Amino acid sequence: MKAEKNKYSLWFLAWPIFVELLLQLLLGAVDTLMVSRVSDDAVAVVGLANQIFQAVMILFMTVASGAGILIAQKIGAKQQESARTVGIMAVTISGLIGAILSVILYVEAVPLARLFQLEERLIPLAHTYISIVGSGMVLTALTATLSTAIRNTGNTKGPMIIAIGMNVIHVMLNYAWINGAFGFPQLGLTGVAISTLLSRLLATCLLLYMFVSVFERRIRWRDLGVFNRKLFSEIIRIGWPLGVNMSSWVLSQLAIYSFLATMGAAALAARTYMNTLESICFMLGYSIALSAQIQIAHLFGSGQTQAAYKAGYRGTWIGLGLVMCNSILLLIIGKSFLGFFSSDKAIIELALSCLVLTAVLQPGRMVNMGFGNALNAIGDTRFNMVISLFSMWGVAAGLSYVLGLHYGLGLTGIYIAMMCDEYLRGILVAIRWRRKKYLRSAEGRTNSIDPLGATEGKVRNVHSA
Repeated sequence: MKAEKNKYSLWFLAWPIFVELLLQLLLGAVDTLMVSRVSDDAVAVVGLANQIFQAVMILFMTVASGAGILIAQKIGAKQQESARTVGIMAVTISGLIGAILSVILYVEAVPLARLFQLEERLIPLAHTYISIVGSGMVLTALTATLSTAIRNTGNTKGPMIIAIGMNVIHVMLNYAWINGAFGFPQLGLTGVAISTLLSRLLATCLLLYMFVSVFERRIRWRDLGVFNRKLFSEIIRIGWPLGVNMSSWVLSQLAIYSFLATMGAAALAARTYMNTLESICFMLGYSIALSAQIQIAHLFGSGQTQAAYKAGYRGTWIGLGLVMCNSILLLIIGKSFLGFFSSDKAIIELALSCLVLTAVLQPGRMVNMGFGNALNAIGDTRFNMVISLFSMWGVAAGLSYVLGLHYGLGLTGIYIAMMCDEYLRGILVAIRWRRKKYLRSAEGRTNSIDPLGATEGKVRNVHSA
């Protein structure tokens, strides 16, 4: 019992997640840094392409996110067979969706780039990057789903170790293909895209190897066809509001990127560089929020609602303290950091003009992420969906257009709009968590029959608030 408790302690979960996310961030930062050696135009293309990839990822992340929360809840409720089945279904369904998206992105790379008003001179670069990286979307689907499933069993170290190997391979291949080193041809942006594809392939293979042994009963090849309708409906019940929430964020960000595209390649490049800087600042807080979500889901599944409630506050306040310290650090190192990426004074000055706003934005984002993830962990996903639809489009995207384009504030106006969005949603989710509406509906414990036909423990009968 003590070992189980330690396995789901906040710091035990958080530090491997932090290392994994940091290494994933370094993957993106290395991409950005190395692509900047090709050209700032290439950076603008990669920035827009990554927004497109995030948009299509929603289709399988809906399944992966819902399954991850449900796995932690089922393990907390001692329903190991249900957790295993949920994991298997998530991987097979996400892999199928990813394969379909791979074909679409490969075939429709140019129309997608033009859809978001990319300058015509950048279209050839966009076609190269989107078609190559996009064709591997099935690998992205599998790595994301496998990592989520493995982490929510309490094993956060495994994905971290694989992320280390993925980053090492990616950096080496990037260097080789951009510079023509080690006998490799000099391929520029094409080489970066191929490097991304190969490193994800390696990560997928290693995660699959780990996944088959992560539950109490080993997964066999014949199990990959398993499907349980009742468990799948539980995944969708939790996951579809998460999918709408994620799609709302990504599509609103794409709308904002389309506004930036009309301002020129310099604005796109500046936003891409700042996004990397923001991610470094927020990474530790984000890892705390993710680990707190796993911990809260496990406590909630085991019927410990008061402990789950307190864990929501503990995770958010710890993350907030860390993010505020990092925001101060961001102000100190921001100018030097941007100098590593670009020598274009106009782009650097444009990015630096938003540095203070970026630092002020981060605490609001942490409160939003901390309490928002806590609500997701107990299945209260619809509330997040509703406020996201209103705030991300009405405030983030709508105000970005008004301030950035209509009033001509450019990138500064867009950052003001994003700051208003994060703080508004942060306040709303904090109030929702404090009122404990969803938790109260679960405090009357009832016996629950496992969807596979075996009683594996008592769980709470939870209904939508």
